[in-house]
Amino acid sequence: MRQMEFKMERPGLLTEGQKITVTEGLLPSNYYYTIDPSLAMSGNVPFRERMLAREGIVTEIRETSRGFYVVAEFDDK
Repeated sequence: MRQMEFKMERPGLLTEGQKITVTEGLLPSNYYYTIDPSLAMSGNVPFRERMLAREGIVTEIRETSRGFYVVAEFDDK
C-alpha cells in the first residue's frame, strides 16, 4: 500500500473511508495528482516515484494552520 497526501482548500469535500479516483498531471520534471473532481491536489512527485494506481481510499483528514490535508491509501503494485 502506498500513502499520498493531498491539500484540500475547504472542509467537508471528502470523508474518511471514501473511495476516490485521481487524475495524473504532468509537469516538465514531475507528476502531480488531483482527486476528482478537483477536490484536492498532491505535491509534485518525481518521475521515479510515479503512482500507477488511480483509485484509493481516504484514510485521514486533518486540519492544520496551513489548511486541510487528506491522506489516501492506494494499492500501487
